[in-house]
Amino acid sequence: MSKYHKAAWDEESRQRQREVIMKRKPWLKSTGPKTAEGKERSKMNALKVSPELHALIKEMNHLMKQQKEIFSTISQSL
Repeated sequence: MSKYHKAAWDEESRQRQREVIMKRKPWLKSTGPKTAEGKERSKMNALKVSPELHALIKEMNHLMKQQKEIFSTISQSL
């Protein structure tokens, strides 16, 4: 381990860091993405699969919804 890295934070360091963060309140300055490109990119932050697979899942859900509507229409006409 180098002299610049600690293995873990001790309680005192954690408390000091907490005080610094609470004093600065960085969450008040966080405004999120401003551009359309930034908003598109940030939408993908929580994505756990590839964008291609995500699009495929969305399309599949849409088709399943359509199928359900068709079946409902058919069953009502019987």
